[in-house]
Amino acid sequence: MLRPRDSAGRRLTKFYRTRVNTYAFRRRPRWRTAAAVVAVVAAVGAAGLTVSRCVAPKKPEQTAAVSAAPPALAPLVAPETSRGQIDYRVLDARIQAMMADKTMQGLAIAVVEDGRLAFVKGYGRTAPEGGEPVKAETIFRWASLSKTVAGTLSAQLAQDGVLSLTDPLGKFGTSLRLPNDAQRTLTVEDLLAQRTGLPKNAYDGWLEGGRDPRLIRESLAAVPLLCPPGACYSYQNIAYDTIREVIETATRQPYAEEVRQRLFLPLGMTSTTLGMESLQSARHWARPSRGGRPATLVDAYYRVPAAAGVNSNILDLARWMQAQMGLAPAVLPAGLVADIQRSRVNTGRPYGNSPLGRSLERPGYGLGMRSFTYKGHRLVGHSGAVTGYRSTMMFDPAARTGVVMLWNSEASLPFKLQAEVFDLAYRQPFTDWLELKGDEGAAIAP
Repeated sequence: MLRPRDSAGRRLTKFYRTRVNTYAFRRRPRWRTAAAVVAVVAAVGAAGLTVSRCVAPKKPEQTAAVSAAPPALAPLVAPETSRGQIDYRVLDARIQAMMADKTMQGLAIAVVEDGRLAFVKGYGRTAPEGGEPVKAETIFRWASLSKTVAGTLSAQLAQDGVLSLTDPLGKFGTSLRLPNDAQRTLTVEDLLAQRTGLPKNAYDGWLEGGRDPRLIRESLAAVPLLCPPGACYSYQNIAYDTIREVIETATRQPYAEEVRQRLFLPLGMTSTTLGMESLQSARHWARPSRGGRPATLVDAYYRVPAAAGVNSNILDLARWMQAQMGLAPAVLPAGLVADIQRSRVNTGRPYGNSPLGRSLERPGYGLGMRSFTYKGHRLVGHSGAVTGYRSTMMFDPAARTGVVMLWNSEASLPFKLQAEVFDLAYRQPFTDWLELKGDEGAAIAP
């Protein structure tokens, strides 16, 4: 295997041999569309990974792209038959039907089975007017899926003794203010587990209106609490981004730099960045859309990067999921991953009282990570929603099987598709989760 090199041509050491298994389709003419070829070619850059931490020269830019080269692999050929539980011809047909719905624009999907990348494909186009076909390299926004990065980085820093999850926020002098100075005793763990006690999505409207997140956090002192801090679940964006201040104080480094050096670089996530400028400067990026029309790209939630600031292609998101499955122990040891995913609080049904919401039992929230039980199997992940974009990651840690999707519309159909993926993986009888008669009333968990 060729060893990766950095931008100066130096070899990056201690990368371990990786394995890739891509077997979306047999090589038959009817599947040789540009989108289908992605399933084979794109996987070259998305190996199942076990890597060690490497350090590259630091860059001050918050939006700087990762510069280290990914492992170089020989060209791959799809085997004649699938080696996994999932019938990818069935899955592809379901996605094709879903993409015909008027709420959909473009979508990228990757499936990992037993720890190995099994399926990668792009559908639709990057923009309602013109654009190009979505490819494995197309960059999308993660939105609130970014919270998994903040939670993981915090747990890693705690493991290394840089901070403690039981540290009170008062130790770090953050901008967050709660009634009765409750922020002084609120812990890092409480913050990451969405246990601030604030009303759901407190003052998100102010953020969307252009106000400074730090000033908004100071204003939260006037908001009546739903419960004492640490006592109940309530989903937050602006308050959650306080973890960025905690990390920057503890490490004396910009949040984006810590994420890049500790996670994105060693995991080979070469397309992953923070910030709106880096999205717009990407060679291939999906434009936001709403209802089949272009939507305006806004920076509101980029200004709370720990809550919603990450961009990447589907390959890097698949790598992130593999790492969360415990497949990169040199970066994220098994015990650390288990602690990140351990539920700290019951969330109620984040997908509402929809059929999907009712099927997900024991919903909980860990360190920036959701967990559920689905048909007797424990699932872990997160999803995201901002103007013109949606995202999701859901996987079975025990089976090391899961699905990631990124799309540039506000459709909720792909959230339902997750259940169909797991039904295929678990060999369950078919359930028409997509209900392709429209997309009304389907709740999502941001």
